[in-house]
Amino acid sequence: MKVKFSKNVLVTGGTGFVGRALVQRLYHDVKCGLLVAVRYQSQRTRLPAGVQIVDVGDIGSNTSWSRALKNISVVIHTVARAHVMNETIEDPLKEYRRVNVSATLNLAQQAAEAGIRRFIYISSIKVNGESTVTGHLFTPEDVPAPIDPYGISKLEAEIGLRKISEETGLEVVIIRPPLVYGPNTAGNFNRLLRVVASGMPIPLGAIQNQRSLVSLDNLVDLIVVCIDHPAAANQIFLAGDGEDISTPELLKRLGAALDKPVRLISLPEPILTFGANILGKRAMAQRLCGSLQVDISKTRHLLGWNPPLSVDEGLEKTARAFLSDKN
Repeated sequence: MKVKFSKNVLVTGGTGFVGRALVQRLYHDVKCGLLVAVRYQSQRTRLPAGVQIVDVGDIGSNTSWSRALKNISVVIHTVARAHVMNETIEDPLKEYRRVNVSATLNLAQQAAEAGIRRFIYISSIKVNGESTVTGHLFTPEDVPAPIDPYGISKLEAEIGLRKISEETGLEVVIIRPPLVYGPNTAGNFNRLLRVVASGMPIPLGAIQNQRSLVSLDNLVDLIVVCIDHPAAANQIFLAGDGEDISTPELLKRLGAALDKPVRLISLPEPILTFGANILGKRAMAQRLCGSLQVDISKTRHLLGWNPPLSVDEGLEKTARAFLSDKN
């Protein structure tokens, strides 16, 4: 049975990792009016055949959204300049601000002026910070402490959105996910999949951290709930799978999902960190060795939401897609 909303929804970034999965879910399982903003007509091939699209060109501070916002009641904004592994731009923060701040606030301001009721913004846990002390979880009420340009730009966008909300009455919903994984995942998670699938020894057996993750399906489900839930208005929510695991445990579960034995070697964390620093991989070492936990109790209680997929179910789905791509 389809979930039914009496809403017309505009999704930006509908051909990206999160946006594409969201569009699939809205198109197939949710009964609502759906419009997807794309930069070029050629991107239609990455979306379900029946999805209605609108070409808005490059998304920036001067983009006109008038055609896209007509008869829309909810905007879900997933467009972002995300982590760039090998940055070549001289001033990365300026570029992050151009896409993640200026373009976002331009859309939100036009949405408010067009009478849009709700604006759902996919932010990042990096607004809270880069790491937690084991057992002390990030919450939506924490004082923000972003470190890198991406996290800083996401915080600045949140601040601007709340100001627009106060001035216009636009309902703003902010969702901060940690690392998102799922079919066709890229970046560091894809690297972990490839390392585990290779069967090579992994020197992370001694790591005793705890990390929160969120599967793509769980994040999409939370976004869908926020479309119509009255308690979501003007709130910040953290997303997660509801179970935190260590890096060694994650590797073992990935191995089980891939049907590959995992060969863990226990090297002391200081040695790993020292070697990573020499190789210029300090940030990667921090993510593999450090803790980052999120408290999703507000999300559960205020929205009555629980992650529909367990960590193991999310990893199995990710692994199946990875193995299918290899074949």
